[in-house]
Amino acid sequence: MTDKLIIFDTTLRDGEQSPGASMTRDEKLRIARQLERLKVDVIEAGFAASSNGDFECIQAIARAVKDSTVCSLARANDRDIARAAEALKDSGNARIHLFIATSPLHMEKKLRMTPDEVFEQAKLSTRFARNLRDNIEFSAEDGYRSDLDFLARICEAVIKEGATTINIPDTVGYGIPELYGNFIKTLREKVPNSDKAIWSVHCHNDLGMAVANSLAGVKIGGARQVECTINGLGERAGNCSLEEVVMAVKTRKDYFNLQVGIDTTQILAASKLVSSTTGFVVQPNKAVVGANAFAHASGIHQDGVLKARDTYEIMRAEDVGWSANKIVLGKLSGRNAFKQRLQELGVELESEAETLAAFSRFKELADRKSEIFDEDILALVNTGVRPAEHEQYGFVSLSQHSETGERPKADIVFTAGGKEVRSSAEGNGPVDASLRAIEAHVKSGAEMTLYSVNAINGSTDAQGEVTVRLQSGGHVVNGSGADPDIIVASAKAYLSALNRLYHGGDRVAAQG
Repeated sequence: MTDKLIIFDTTLRDGEQSPGASMTRDEKLRIARQLERLKVDVIEAGFAASSNGDFECIQAIARAVKDSTVCSLARANDRDIARAAEALKDSGNARIHLFIATSPLHMEKKLRMTPDEVFEQAKLSTRFARNLRDNIEFSAEDGYRSDLDFLARICEAVIKEGATTINIPDTVGYGIPELYGNFIKTLREKVPNSDKAIWSVHCHNDLGMAVANSLAGVKIGGARQVECTINGLGERAGNCSLEEVVMAVKTRKDYFNLQVGIDTTQILAASKLVSSTTGFVVQPNKAVVGANAFAHASGIHQDGVLKARDTYEIMRAEDVGWSANKIVLGKLSGRNAFKQRLQELGVELESEAETLAAFSRFKELADRKSEIFDEDILALVNTGVRPAEHEQYGFVSLSQHSETGERPKADIVFTAGGKEVRSSAEGNGPVDASLRAIEAHVKSGAEMTLYSVNAINGSTDAQGEVTVRLQSGGHVVNGSGADPDIIVASAKAYLSALNRLYHGGDRVAAQG
């Protein structure tokens, strides 16, 4: 059994299935490049058959990423598998990841197939995929709730057909660590050719045990691949968190005795990039990457840390990318310094024109805010990365009046289809008035299901980062906006969400 733990990141596929977390091609490409810097072993770039957009994203990532294996998900049918292979054709290091449900509940209610039909489908699909690529992963969807003997029969068959990785997901987050770990162990013992494949775990966090279950699958079950996402992003309660699994294995090497190839100093940059791109804010007390992860409020704790850091810190903040010196640039900083900092933060813009536009926004911000933090830079890049000509709506200016005892009013100027429009409205507060003013012209009819404000750093002149979630016609989208003026940030976030609704397309949801 290998002593290397393979880290399989599915932020761009399973993570994107969070309501409103869909990303553009350029956003996915930036995250994929950061995952490559992080030295993730396998990047699941998407689900090629779900849409033309996903196909093009996988194709672009397959061309750009050289040091990590690039993977596409596919249902266990020839059309999906061929589509995945086509998207991956330009990669010299690619994997096809096919799946089919194996639990009695899923086979009967969802697939409407008998166990024998599922068995044959799994076997024939693996054979078809193996003729297209050497690196094949087979996932038994809802594997943990499957009959053990039936699951062993399928795993044996697909390994014979050429599957090189076998993944047993806890698709609905039902597992308990000891039970799940022993399930993987017993399954491997039941499969005669289990030594011919790498065994993998993929756990969801519905009961808050995705990381614990994954690590139990590794320690007890003998799995040597963990499927996870940055920040634990994912549908429902999310997926197993990459940063937590990696740091657990590295910090407790005495227990796991495993190697991981991750460059942990890139963890924080990846976390911030995913958070700012999707609009999903990281909670302050989140392990490893939360703002309070290395903060000490208790006087006893502070005294201990000052005397010896390891009294209360089991990890060094620097090892996961935190830095004591967060102020990086100011209004006198030049373009080369700005470009260098973008590279350090894992941001690669597609063209010189985009870099110049980002630098222009940076200079505008520096005129309004004396200290520019890493978080400020990420926010200004991610909220303005798409070329204006590709946007249906764009922010221009805003004025609002709010006074105790009077109903707030907002006047906003924004672009719609390339033309400037002006709109006014009253509201219950200045934010409400501003968003009502936009809606008065756009008339989207969308329902707002989330409005969230996050201070990008702790100072009083911090940029506010606002996330708005809209729902309309079955589509759920997140929009984000950042600005030192929280009302402006709110308007930007609302326009961003409207743009995603305007450009949005149907995606096929895939479990795993």
